[in-house]
Amino acid sequence: MHTNPVKKALREGKVQLGTSYAMLRSPDIGRILATAGFHWAFVDGEHGWFGLETIRDICKESTAAGLMPIVRVADLQYDLVARSLDCGAMGIMLPRVEDAKLLEKVISWTKYPPLGVRGYGLTPHHVDYPKATIADIIQHMNEHIMVVLQIETKKAFDMRDELLSVPGIDAVMVGPADFSISLGVPGEFTHPELVEHMEAIRDSCLKYGIAPGTQTRTLSLAKFWRERGMQFLGCSSEVAMLLERGQEITAALK
Repeated sequence: MHTNPVKKALREGKVQLGTSYAMLRSPDIGRILATAGFHWAFVDGEHGWFGLETIRDICKESTAAGLMPIVRVADLQYDLVARSLDCGAMGIMLPRVEDAKLLEKVISWTKYPPLGVRGYGLTPHHVDYPKATIADIIQHMNEHIMVVLQIETKKAFDMRDELLSVPGIDAVMVGPADFSISLGVPGEFTHPELVEHMEAIRDSCLKYGIAPGTQTRTLSLAKFWRERGMQFLGCSSEVAMLLERGQEITAALK
């Protein structure tokens, strides 16, 4: 069974670097990202193009390479959460959360009893054929699966204390695109109002012992937020990196 070094490192206050994985269906991308030095990638079931079979292949190859796959589900529904975990996700990312009671319910779906209500359906091939009892597997999964909460709206910001006080959250990812739209400064990722709100989220996360984080589109933005204490730090995507490097090469050779 796979362990989750990202969850452990975040608890120790270490920065963990990730990226978005949303469009290219080859599971080898996960191995490439791991070799490049990324610690995690969020497999985008909300805006990406992947079906369940592809998510399973990505999770399997990524974890084997040492990259932790965190599936962002399309909606807060039990089947999307539980089936993503059964596909091998090492964490679940929850978008558009604005209800603490619903958040508590969704987190319970990520844990087996007695910590939650996730239904048990794992068979040996789900967990790489270890010599382990059902009780062993339950304990291991409950320990290593991550929950990542997204804060993406002004409403979620205003109720952040209520949301962050729900037990079981390991990290927060601020969604800067939707958040900037909600604040009336769409796409202005260094706008003072957006920066001020994101720093307030960071401070609230630290108060509750939760790793603060965000996704960024550029290296300069990633450095900006690393310097400001974001620990669960995402930068770019598999498609953007391919495009940008390709443009560098062709521009240099023309």
